Amino acid sequence: MRTIPILTVKTENPTTKTFTFRDDLCAKAKPGQFLMFWIPRVDEIPLSIMSSKNGKVSITVKEVGTATKALNKLKEGEYIGVRGPFGNSFTENSGRVLMIGGGTGIAPLSFLLRKLFDKAKEITFITGAKSKKELLFLSSIKELCSKHTLLSTTEDGSYGQKGNVIKPLRDLLSKEKFDIIYACGPELMISNVFGIAEKYGVSIEASLERLMRCGIGLCGSCVIGKYRVCRDGPVFNSIQLREINDEFGCSKLAFDGTMVSF
Repeated sequence: MRTIPILTVKTENPTTKTFTFRDDLCAKAKPGQFLMFWIPRVDEIPLSIMSSKNGKVSITVKEVGTATKALNKLKEGEYIGVRGPFGNSFTENSGRVLMIGGGTGIAPLSFLLRKLFDKAKEITFITGAKSKKELLFLSSIKELCSKHTLLSTTEDGSYGQKGNVIKPLRDLLSKEKFDIIYACGPELMISNVFGIAEKYGVSIEASLERLMRCGIGLCGSCVIGKYRVCRDGPVFNSIQLREINDEFGCSKLAFDGTMVSF
C-alpha cells in the first residue's frame, strides 16, 4: 500500500469523476489491469485504470455505493491509498479491431485505444450509455478515432443511435470481419456481446467485474466458475468464457457469500 496525494479531480458528469495521481508502480500498468483503491476510514475497492502517461495515472469513478460516493467527495491534495497494478491485461492485436464499451467500461478501453491507435490496421469503437451526459470521454475518443470508426448509442436517444450496443454490433458482424472484439461494461451486456461473437466466430477478450476484497486471489470473493477474477482475469478470452458459461451473465457472489442472480 502506498499513500499518495490526488493531483487533479475532473468531473465527467454529475455522478462520475476522474482522479489523477502519480505512482511509479501504477504507471507501469497495461490496459485492462486494475488497482485496489483505499479511501481512508471508508473502504478499499477495485478500480480499472483509465490512462497511464508520463508517470501519471488516472482512474474514473462512478458513484454506486458508499465507497465510491466517499471517493468522489475527495479533492485535490487529499490522500488515498493504492495497491497494484493487479491482474492480466488485454492483448494488443494489430489487425481489424472492434471495441465495445458500456458506461464506465469505456474507461479501460480508451486506455487500450491509445495503445492500439498506430498499431491496429483498423479500429471500430462502439460506445453505449443511458444518455449523452453519461457517454464518457466522447471528445477524446472522437479525436483518437479520426482515422478509425466511432459508433455511439444511448438508451434515451439523446446522442447517436437510440438503444444499446447490441444492434450495431449485430449489423457490423453480419457484413464485416474482425480479428478480435474487446469488451468492457455491465456483465449482462458483455454476455450478450459474447453470444453474438460466438455466433459469428469472432474471438473476444472481455474484462469482468466481480466483488473483490483482497485483489491477490486469497479471499475467493471474486470467484466465477473455476477462476478468480482478480488473479486469472480480469480479462478473459473466448475459451475461458465458454468454461464459465453457467455463471457468466447469470449469477454472482454477494457480500455475504451467497449466490445471487443478475
